[in-house]
Amino acid sequence: MLASGLENTVVVLTGAAGRLGSVTTRKLLEVGATVAAIDVREIEGLPDGATSFVADLTDEASVAQTFAQIEEELGPLGGLIHTVGMWGGAPFSETEMAAWDTMLKINLTTTFLCFREAVRRMNGREGRLVAIASGQGADGGVAEQGPYSAAKAGVVRLVESVAAEYDGRITASAVAPSMILFGGEELGTRGVSVEAIADLCVYLCGEGGVIHNGEVLRAYGTMP
Repeated sequence: MLASGLENTVVVLTGAAGRLGSVTTRKLLEVGATVAAIDVREIEGLPDGATSFVADLTDEASVAQTFAQIEEELGPLGGLIHTVGMWGGAPFSETEMAAWDTMLKINLTTTFLCFREAVRRMNGREGRLVAIASGQGADGGVAEQGPYSAAKAGVVRLVESVAAEYDGRITASAVAPSMILFGGEELGTRGVSVEAIADLCVYLCGEGGVIHNGEVLRAYGTMP
């Protein structure tokens, strides 16, 4: 994998307290990035080079205020890795409106709000945007996962649209895991390790973002 090109670059990482987010924080620091680690609660014990910021990423004003604070404290934004998301499933006929709204808000609306604010902050400069999609969004919906499949398909189209608009100056791309393996899964479970997914995110936030602008990198692993 190519060198990231992220030395001394301010990178916003959302969902930084999560299992993927914490690994991605470490990977970003290893390549010299300055990490603005966003989550819904203060993150304690962050290593040097990472700073905790608290935000409700479903709220437009909270996103704008937090990105402004990041820029004031850390400097101009160079990248965004948006790992916030959720999964859920139910028979379609039993899917409640609240479940639909929540799935789209967490997976798609947060991506829109963070991408948009990052683009505004990158105004006139280069930048990298990275989202988390899924196989359900990249290749086809899955039974009893209607809201999730729709939300992740929206993430894919949003990435493509943003990439097309900024002509490579600001790039947008996504990683689409099948299942992220965090350890402890049953033997033979198909998926990709959290370390590998984090590596892909960092790659796309650096030099890989130019190569794969507008693309979704499918990370499905192999059949057991």
